[in-house]
Amino acid sequence: MVDLLHFILPLFPFILFIIFLHNRRSTAAPPPQKTLPPSPRKLPIFGNFHQLGTYPNRSLHSLSKHYGHLMLLHFGRVPVLVVSSADAACEIMKHQDLIFSNRPKLHIPDRLLYGSKDVAFTQYGEHWRQARSICMLQLLSNKRVQSFRRVREEETSVMIDKIKQMGSLSSIINLSEVLVRITNDVICRVALGRKYSDGGEGKMFKELLGEFLELLGSFSIGDYISWLSWIDRVGGLDARLERVAKLFDEFLEGVVVEHRRRRKDETVRGDGAGEDQGFDFVDILLEFQRENEGTSPVEDDTIKAIVLVIIFSHSSLLFFIIAYIYARM
Repeated sequence: MVDLLHFILPLFPFILFIIFLHNRRSTAAPPPQKTLPPSPRKLPIFGNFHQLGTYPNRSLHSLSKHYGHLMLLHFGRVPVLVVSSADAACEIMKHQDLIFSNRPKLHIPDRLLYGSKDVAFTQYGEHWRQARSICMLQLLSNKRVQSFRRVREEETSVMIDKIKQMGSLSSIINLSEVLVRITNDVICRVALGRKYSDGGEGKMFKELLGEFLELLGSFSIGDYISWLSWIDRVGGLDARLERVAKLFDEFLEGVVVEHRRRRKDETVRGDGAGEDQGFDFVDILLEFQRENEGTSPVEDDTIKAIVLVIIFSHSSLLFFIIAYIYARM
């Protein structure tokens, strides 16, 4: 008993202090509740997933009519703000952009784009600012865009000749196929240095790009309900993701090695191209990497990720253009 008292007595002031803090916290005024946008009733764990339906765009439009232009949904554990008016979108993107500028870390883009080292899916921070600056000043400046005018003109001439040839053989021409081909050819020449549309290599690249785009548009339940992430493994999504990421990495690694070897040979011969002659995006990024070694975030994985997202963004834009044309017909 004496030993027990010797053990308890030194702790007695500490116990009294804990009791005092608990009583003070329980009697204090509750913290003010945040004013949140209106939200439809959600299910435990799954949130509002059940209200998206087969056509999420139509479901969100219908919900916005009832809950307003700013609406809060919960996709699993992730709160999502749905904006359904131009004025609200302008306020968020123009006047409150710093508050809403961050991006969630998603499983599929993170694996396909080297840990989200690109500019579209990387989280807001120093890497995003530097990657964005490189894209805007080195790749997409007005001078750089004009330097690729010859590529666009050449591929447009090839497209016109192709349409004439197809018109002489048939009265029906698949313009979607023609537009996809010219866009891919221009982007591949600008970004990678040559076309990947003919032969076995072109077929492989087209199929791989199609899988890449499909995966980026896929749904990973682990991003929203973490303890259900095993479904992605059982369903084969993770295996497919690993396969496409590995194949694209091997392809892009070959492109980077080929560009380094070509520029090295040109330097040895003394017949290297000028700044805007013969340079594609990989050349430009490799040159920037060499000139800013040690101070630049442009590693080889960053180069691959930026080139990939540029190819992906132009392919997606073409898809929406074609969809819009067909919708207007």
